[in-house]
Amino acid sequence: MLSAVLLLVVAYILAALPFGYWTVKVVKGVDIREYGSKSTGATNVWRVAGKQWGIFVFALDVIKGLVSVTAAHILDNGAMAQEWAPQPWNGNIPHIVPMLVAMVALVGHSKSIFLGGQGGKSAATGLGTLLGLNPLGGLLTFATWFIILRVWKMVSLASILGVMMCGVYFYLLHSPPTYVAFCIFGFIWVTWRHKANIKRMLAGTEPKIGQKKEEQQ
Repeated sequence: MLSAVLLLVVAYILAALPFGYWTVKVVKGVDIREYGSKSTGATNVWRVAGKQWGIFVFALDVIKGLVSVTAAHILDNGAMAQEWAPQPWNGNIPHIVPMLVAMVALVGHSKSIFLGGQGGKSAATGLGTLLGLNPLGGLLTFATWFIILRVWKMVSLASILGVMMCGVYFYLLHSPPTYVAFCIFGFIWVTWRHKANIKRMLAGTEPKIGQKKEEQQ
């Protein structure tokens, strides 16, 4: 129990590390929260600091979620290791702790203690958690995100629809009910974090990849 609680705390701190903020501060010498969407996520980093730095931050944010969910494999101490292993649900193991860690990672990235409760929109970190819970489900979610992005050129739309589909993928892949529940939570959380983008999409003013707009994701 103590190990699980400690891991939840570590997962929050790891997810709260504001790589986007730090990267732009070092590269451009500015506070990314004063530009574009004011988000510290990879998309806003891309717009403010450049494509290569956006990809760099995206990778780091994915890793934050992935490491948080798979960390218990390192413990490898009998029941704890079995509980954390991303294997098909057998009806007996609740898989509650991985779900809670994944939730904490989402919240930690968006509500960073290092930035006074500010942060990104959790899409990249969420992808990392999905890859940790079910690699194939995570890859299918990423593929959905990528296809939608290629067609409509809007990261916000791709993020919302991608995470919407992850619950379907996890269910079809026979993941534990707690993992499917996390996907539902993730969809609600990421959608809420994109509420400003949704308003712009409805108004037809949401910027697309390649466009230079004042307001970015």
